[in-house]
Amino acid sequence: MSKTVEEIWAAQRARGPATVLAIGTAAPANVVYQADYPDYYFRITKSEHMTELKEKFRRMCDKSMITKRHMHLSEELLKNNPDICAYMAPSLDARQDMVVVEVPKLGKEAAAKAIKEWGRPKSAITHLIFCTTSGVDMPGADFQLTKLLGLCPSVRRTMLYQQGCFAGGTVLRLAKDLAENNAGARVLVVCSEITAVTFRGPSETHLDSMVGQALFGDGASAIIVGADPDPVIERPLFQIVSAAQTILPDSDGAIDGHLREVGLTFHLLKDVPGLISKNIEKSLKEAFAPLGIDDWNSIFWIVHPGGPAILDQVEAKLRLKVEKLKTTRTVLSEYGNMSSACVLFILDEMRRNSMEEGKATTGEGLHWGVLFGFGPGLTVETVVLHSLPIAEAN
Repeated sequence: MSKTVEEIWAAQRARGPATVLAIGTAAPANVVYQADYPDYYFRITKSEHMTELKEKFRRMCDKSMITKRHMHLSEELLKNNPDICAYMAPSLDARQDMVVVEVPKLGKEAAAKAIKEWGRPKSAITHLIFCTTSGVDMPGADFQLTKLLGLCPSVRRTMLYQQGCFAGGTVLRLAKDLAENNAGARVLVVCSEITAVTFRGPSETHLDSMVGQALFGDGASAIIVGADPDPVIERPLFQIVSAAQTILPDSDGAIDGHLREVGLTFHLLKDVPGLISKNIEKSLKEAFAPLGIDDWNSIFWIVHPGGPAILDQVEAKLRLKVEKLKTTRTVLSEYGNMSSACVLFILDEMRRNSMEEGKATTGEGLHWGVLFGFGPGLTVETVVLHSLPIAEAN
């Protein structure tokens, strides 16, 4: 007797929620220290005559709460590509030549770590989501990573270009849907970001561009997501309970980016920290109402660190305890703003702290948490996570 469409549909779906099964991160070997960066930046861009602007930039760096960043763009590379150092010189070809090669390579480093931790063969990966704001190409970075890692040619790929900083939440939302709607699916998610496409010299008329030069760093993060984990092999870390996206009201033009002959230009045109802090509680209430949670200090926090002002204003608006954003601030200090890759670095840092401290769940000993991504739009991604006991994750 043939099956009905409904029976086939039911058999195609997982029984339980999507879970994060492994995490991996990577960053370029080249490190720049924030205390030295203003002198380096103005020297390498041949802008040392802009003394007042340099002092403004130094203040930006001092207030950034960043200690160091990792960057593929070394001094040698910049000297060999002087157009990249100008503010508005045609340089897209040189930038593209770098990122179409380096973005998948950095992503491979993070993915290899996640796969090793996961403990299953690469052939078990059924889906790939690759996300970057660093360049565009055909076939895309997802195709290149498939080749670099030696994944199955039949792996089902999704490529996300030019999403920006909120996309660390977007990839979790998409991975959740794929894992829960495809029984046995194992989704490799990779976010890889390299600032070679956005680096440029200073401008006296566009100070918002210099904010980005003071904040952004390079990094790649990877996770493996699947439902119904195999208890013999797999060690689930977090359940992805819900995921939502929204555009904040009155935020048109707050953050925008444009790919031009001069590379990718970013502009901050409104009070981004104010817009986020004003609207964040609405997203929290919608996400946690089904769980009966309204005490924001009773959950763990993974927030995209767009900059210290965002963190400060969110903390003040919601009356969060200082320790709530401690892990986020640690990643900001050590790596800067890595766009889409950042929140997965924070997720990794939080679970590492948990293991070191021997806590049953997260480093704070909490089961429920929120992951926030903020970016162009102004777009907000809100993901509710449930932390699983460390005993099950080892």
